[in-house]
Amino acid sequence: MCNFAYSLIPKQSMTIHKEGTGTILVTIIFIAILNGATLYFFPDNDIVRKVVVIFSVLFSLIVLQFFRVPKRVTVKNPKHIIAPADGKVVVIEEVEETEYFRGRRRQISIFMSPVNVHVNFNPLSGIVSFFKYHPGKYLVAWHPKSSTENERTTIVVKHSNGTEVLFRQIAGALARRICWYVKEGDAVEQGAQFGFIKFGSRIDIFLPLDAKVLVNIDDKPVGGETVIAELA
Repeated sequence: MCNFAYSLIPKQSMTIHKEGTGTILVTIIFIAILNGATLYFFPDNDIVRKVVVIFSVLFSLIVLQFFRVPKRVTVKNPKHIIAPADGKVVVIEEVEETEYFRGRRRQISIFMSPVNVHVNFNPLSGIVSFFKYHPGKYLVAWHPKSSTENERTTIVVKHSNGTEVLFRQIAGALARRICWYVKEGDAVEQGAQFGFIKFGSRIDIFLPLDAKVLVNIDDKPVGGETVIAELA
């Protein structure tokens, strides 16, 4: 869990997210040990040493790119629902939401692969009217039951007009750490960061049935920028 006080990272330039500090440190230690062992056991084998160096560089870049925080500009609009994450739209359907609304809602699900930015952005401004963390399984994020059985958080934000929107961070098979920076009663701003999920994962958004969906299956929205729906 990462439900600690969080200062927003400046958006003026590409930075590395603070959630990556521990992972990057472990990566540096691993790379140092690997290269040291290679020099010790294969001092005269240039091919092995070159392969290890290339692997070390590529592996380090993969880790760094995963924790990147790119510049995002949110055009705030009280009627718009902004994509809470980068990724691919994998679900658009009318469903029964059983945890909070206990009624029919329009669901949009965005799958984040390991190569996507994993920062999570508030899809709308308002007050957090409900929050709950659920420990759970680690099914692949696109599995139909991942929304109800995987480790996840449920966050509901109440808009100033009274409309409530629920969004859910869902851990995947690789994502074993969900981080969130909000609690019930917090005022949140559209486009600001509300969390982070490490490695492959998914976010579900549950909207009123009269909301106008503006994305299609397989679309690739940009977190904090792309308008995925419009409230009535």
